[in-house]
Amino acid sequence: MTVYATSSPFVTLIFVLSMSGRVVRVGSRKSELALIQTNSVIARLKAIYSDCTFELTTMSTTGDNVLDRALSKIGEKSLFTKELEVALAQNEVDLVVHSLKDLPTTLPPGMTIGAICKRDSPYDAVILRAKFAGLTLATLPEGSVIGTSSLRRIAQLRRAFPHLVFRDVRGNLNTRLRKLDDAETYAGLILAEAGLDRMGWQGRVSEILKPEVTLYAVGQGALAIECRENDTATLELLKPLQDNDTTLRCTAERAFMRSLEGGCSVPLGVHTEFDASSGQLRLRGGVFSLDGTDSRFAERTITATDAATASGLGQALATEMIAAGAAEILKQARETTHAAAAASIDAAQKS
Repeated sequence: MTVYATSSPFVTLIFVLSMSGRVVRVGSRKSELALIQTNSVIARLKAIYSDCTFELTTMSTTGDNVLDRALSKIGEKSLFTKELEVALAQNEVDLVVHSLKDLPTTLPPGMTIGAICKRDSPYDAVILRAKFAGLTLATLPEGSVIGTSSLRRIAQLRRAFPHLVFRDVRGNLNTRLRKLDDAETYAGLILAEAGLDRMGWQGRVSEILKPEVTLYAVGQGALAIECRENDTATLELLKPLQDNDTTLRCTAERAFMRSLEGGCSVPLGVHTEFDASSGQLRLRGGVFSLDGTDSRFAERTITATDAATASGLGQALATEMIAAGAAEILKQARETTHAAAAASIDAAQKS
């Protein structure tokens, strides 16, 4: 069995002995994409720890089950993670694989991110109906309807493409693609390129939206593995999956969001770059009004040596943006989405 290097020969020996024959319980959402992502992590771990057995437990989350409302109108946090984290807390699973963009920046007590895997594309992608093949968002007919459940995307795309109409669309990737193909409602969808790649749907992509058009979501394109912070064996198990460049970038992004108290109720986007040869980490951030008419942008670059310096970059950028007026934009966005969530919940209870 291959073993990743640990802090001392003694610790390595103990870890080898403890892993032999161990059953590792892995939690995942039930969607096809979630299972593809989780099974890819399991495959990597199996290649390293051939003497371990990996058992998969799947479950549905609030975000999977409530499909009649926009994410921002559900009125809860941890929409795609809560049930999985409860299973972790109750020792029903040892680790959980998440899309990092779904994982809140503040974890429940006793939980930690054991590893952030190498990031795939963080960009947003456009899928158009067959009748619009060869077109782009810029060349679609006036009034074309684009489906997305992301306030971040809508706020930015309204600015860039005022001739388009944006409407909420919910469901997993398979469901949303069926809604595009089986009805005339949507001319296209905006989805994460990484998810489309993992599903093998690269051929459906009409356009990739670069940061000049839409800053992407915090953590988009990266997978995170959550576990109990006192589970030293699982933390050691996950060490080979940790990607340093991705971790520095995503740590800065998550610190930026946490400092702004952002989430699905706030249109907030980022773009990061890390030069491993120089250690230069660049973070660009933006916040937007819900209608896309107001925004604030800022950018900073530092020499990042560890997670602490990367986190400091995110905090400093957030502070700069708040001083430049981002706080009022965030306040108005939260008030609007909270009111909409309350109205949506009330309507659902009366129906």
